[in-house]
Amino acid sequence: MTVKKVTIRDFMSMKKNREKIVALSLYDYPTAYFADKAGVDMILVGDGSVGMTALGYNNTVPVTMDEMIIFCKAVVRATERALVMGDMPFMSYQNVDDA
Repeated sequence: MTVKKVTIRDFMSMKKNREKIVALSLYDYPTAYFADKAGVDMILVGDGSVGMTALGYNNTVPVTMDEMIIFCKAVVRATERALVMGDMPFMSYQNVDDA
């Protein structure tokens, strides 16, 4: 059975209809897999979660874009339905054109 992927348009419709949106901050395959199966609408892969929880940094500053991509890919592989959004690490871009 094919599962419909949640989109930005779905969020716009949910907001308009005053529906609740379920979002979690996750950074690993197994947790994302079960969150997706439970019906979570959006998963945020945050540089804080990745850097301080998964990688043991004292803050988010050392997190690189390459590290974020690895964790984002793992979460994307685990999900069929949820929209996945990843943070861009601190100073990974200098202006709007770089972003």
